[in-house]
Amino acid sequence: MKVSTVVAAAFLVSAGMTLPVHAQEKAKAKEAKKGGGEMTFFVTSAGKGKGADLGGLEGADAHCNALAKAAGSKRTDWKAYLSTTAPGGDAGVSARERIGKGPWRNAKGVVVAKNLSDLHSEKANINKATALSEKGEPIKGRGDKPNEHDVLTGSDPAGRFSTAGGDTTCGNWTKSGEGSAIVGHHDRTGLKDTWHMKSWNSSHGSRGCSQENLVSTGGAGYFYCFAGK
Repeated sequence: MKVSTVVAAAFLVSAGMTLPVHAQEKAKAKEAKKGGGEMTFFVTSAGKGKGADLGGLEGADAHCNALAKAAGSKRTDWKAYLSTTAPGGDAGVSARERIGKGPWRNAKGVVVAKNLSDLHSEKANINKATALSEKGEPIKGRGDKPNEHDVLTGSDPAGRFSTAGGDTTCGNWTKSGEGSAIVGHHDRTGLKDTWHMKSWNSSHGSRGCSQENLVSTGGAGYFYCFAGK
């Protein structure tokens, strides 16, 4: 009896010691599944009000940082996911080279991509549910009124500057009249069931560069912002 009592007591003590550890592990697993961590990615909740004239890359970066600061972010390394082109066939600036190495999380802590390879592959977790604003709010997409799923990028699917010819960046983000800019669909949907309509960063060219032009094809002058380090 004494031996049995000792064994039983030892078992209870052991169980009592392991239960909290098991509970902690479950809590950690639940938290990891739910998401968590500092925001390092968002879609701007507002454009600059001048269509695709963002004041160039410098102005776009400043807008990212201002919105992030207003939302409570302490980071100051925000970069707009925008490419530029250069005259005469010279190399432009590629969006993917501006944004660091990841991982990137939205305002809810959900990872949208672990690294640049994930971001520019089918593994990218960017869609209507995850492409949130800096406030943690969803961006209107196809089926909503108004549709605002066109996000300015000026980029090809790999996140590099376009070599398609013609204006693909609204004059490197300085024009609000004639011209065009490549946009992506943050909700990964479009008029047709084709790969480019499902692209978050390279769906089609805009109708023009003015705010009215962007709105007419399902946009609002929004763009993606990523933590750059």
